[in-house]
Amino acid sequence: MTDLKDIKAFAFDVDGVFTDGSVIAMDNGDLLRIFNAKDSFSVRTAVMNGFPVAIITGGCSESIISRFNSLGIPSSDIYQMSKNKLPDLLHFCERHNLDISQVIFGGDDVPDVEALRAAGLGICPKDACVECREAADVVSEFCGGHRFVRDIVERTLRAQNKWIFDPQQPWGFSYREEVNSAQFKSGRHVQ
Repeated sequence: MTDLKDIKAFAFDVDGVFTDGSVIAMDNGDLLRIFNAKDSFSVRTAVMNGFPVAIITGGCSESIISRFNSLGIPSSDIYQMSKNKLPDLLHFCERHNLDISQVIFGGDDVPDVEALRAAGLGICPKDACVECREAADVVSEFCGGHRFVRDIVERTLRAQNKWIFDPQQPWGFSYREEVNSAQFKSGRHVQ
């Protein structure tokens, strides 16, 4: 198991990790998910402090891309329709010149097992399937969607003295035009 001080990147599944696994099916075929704001804040903080973050999910929707782009994760690090997460995790490592031992992977279900075993630190929520709990280096005390992501990201950044939020630093991503328009109408200007 890799020491948190040696971690340089994170990779996560979505459903059951950032969410509690519940989805609402829309008429247009998209699935709505509820994300924990504390999990999201920790990912944004990691990105702002130079940590690449991959999203590797079996899901596929524009809402996934939109959500994680808003946290500063580029579309090139969002892998959708991933059945076996390990090849996508290895591709992410190659793109960022990382050894897989430098990456934390968080997953909760059968397609995540190989990536959990291969990552420097494989971690799953306490409500993950039995195969993941057996494959993971760490089983979190938190369930998916309930600060599971926040816990491991914050602990890692604190171990490296990088749990830093600078309110003067720009978010590191671009708002869509309609958001920019709304902020000017409201008088709220974001750098």
